[in-house]
Amino acid sequence: MYVHDIRIAGGQVVSVFTGETFAADVLLTGSSISGVVPPGTGGEAAERIDAAGRLIVPGFLDAHMHVESSFLTPAAFAWLTLPRGTTTVLADPHEIVNVAGRTAMQWMIDAGRGTPQTQLWGVPSCVPALAGFEHSGAHLDPEDVDELLRWEGVRALAEVMDYRAVVSGDRRMHSIIGVARDQGVLLDGHCPGLSGEELSRYMATGIDSDHTKNTPEVMVEKARLGMTVMLQEKCLEPEAVQALLALPQLPPVCLVTDDLAADHIVAKGHLDHIARTAVAAGLPALDVLRALTWTPAQRLRLPDRGIVAPGKRADLLLLDGPLENFAVHSVIAGGRLVAAEGRATYEEPHPGAHPFAGSVHVAELPEGEYQWRVDLPDGRHRFRGLRVNPVDTYTEPAEIELQVTGGTVAWEGHTALCWVRNRHGRDHTACVPVTGMDLGDGAVTTTYAHDSHNLVTLGTTRHSMRAAAEAVLADDGGVAVARDGAVTARLPLGVGGVMSTAPATEVADASRDVRDELGAWGWRHRNPFMSVSTLTLAVSPTMKITDLGLVDVLARDWAPQVLDCCH
Repeated sequence: MYVHDIRIAGGQVVSVFTGETFAADVLLTGSSISGVVPPGTGGEAAERIDAAGRLIVPGFLDAHMHVESSFLTPAAFAWLTLPRGTTTVLADPHEIVNVAGRTAMQWMIDAGRGTPQTQLWGVPSCVPALAGFEHSGAHLDPEDVDELLRWEGVRALAEVMDYRAVVSGDRRMHSIIGVARDQGVLLDGHCPGLSGEELSRYMATGIDSDHTKNTPEVMVEKARLGMTVMLQEKCLEPEAVQALLALPQLPPVCLVTDDLAADHIVAKGHLDHIARTAVAAGLPALDVLRALTWTPAQRLRLPDRGIVAPGKRADLLLLDGPLENFAVHSVIAGGRLVAAEGRATYEEPHPGAHPFAGSVHVAELPEGEYQWRVDLPDGRHRFRGLRVNPVDTYTEPAEIELQVTGGTVAWEGHTALCWVRNRHGRDHTACVPVTGMDLGDGAVTTTYAHDSHNLVTLGTTRHSMRAAAEAVLADDGGVAVARDGAVTARLPLGVGGVMSTAPATEVADASRDVRDELGAWGWRHRNPFMSVSTLTLAVSPTMKITDLGLVDVLARDWAPQVLDCCH
């Protein structure tokens, strides 16, 4: 008689093909499903897992995310997210690659190898994010991308963020896309709001997915043309879901995380949280399950997973309660029980050595740091600012009138100021007023700042800004919050200024403290880490700040800092 390794007995299998739930035992041999059979049939098994009262579903796949956004190294990320049901990810390491280039890419692949989670990789397409408008720590040209796409574990050209370059025919960007097309890999997109003729021009290059926030009308337009719709948390508004459900048939949808910090994962979850968010927004639970399993498996060209079926990879979840709760009890990855009752069943791995120490090349802050100097006559002047909002990372132009005396702008007491200092060996600084939040005396400094990860300080007083910045420099990168001139929370990120080697729970505690202090200061946002860190993302609408100046994202051009003289 045939002997299997494991029998998962007494559960109810959910078919992502038919939508049915049916009683069956699932048999595992090695890393594969060797049978989905009527209860009690199919031969003997060396081990039995009792699934009585639970649903058996495929493991979740994340088709678009960034490990660095968790502030964890790849192995620690796997240890924290596997208990939430995430068994496969396609990770874009463009944060650390913008810091340290191909060395960083290789380190991330190696660091994730050997974890029970399948970690696949995309080659960052935009290093730097907006060439010619900022300085990062690395530069990838088409020849670099061509080579990196051939590395083991690489599956895609990661999100093509500089969509303005694509639609305008930029030679470098088209060459990068060209080498990816020649190799036949996936081409992932990033094109918020792109529509009409420009959308067609973008998609004509072969890019066929988008994970950014769009109006329901633009989202439907993209789906209609064959773009894979990827919905992260901020995209899951009821109006967007209803627009999809109103179509004659639901297009392929992937639920993705994109950017979730460690404290968020501990408190709310990973893909399981996105699933519950989608259900709350009105997407039926079975459609949510497909968007976590079969659809991303097809997107990632992984025919061996995404459904509970014989011959498929044994990445399986046991869920408590009704499907719409997405309450993960047990996780099996590659035929091995790796998590139960919300905890990994194996020890958290130590990340080991890394080559990124001392990557923040700022020896000390000059005495006049955060003193905004301009070549203007005394008097009141109108300056361009950035207006933020509490929901997403969209920033729009603002205007603010400030006094100039002796070439110094009197900004304290009137506005917050975002100050960007290059950390990659160049002596560049730029600043811009920031409006939209009611802030007290305080500041936040971060080297986790998309995508060049320069030293970014946002504050309302110079003494709080200096305190936060000096804490981050002392930590060789990270995030720190200061209030009333004293540091109140800090998250050291010694791995290139974007990740930590500390245990995952310690990183989660520190990121929660930073989140709480940002809120107490007055920076109240759905995702405060992303809100602050994307002020410098010069491919994200509509206006951003880099180490070289203020960028009009839609025009792909510099924006004037001084508007005109008032009096």
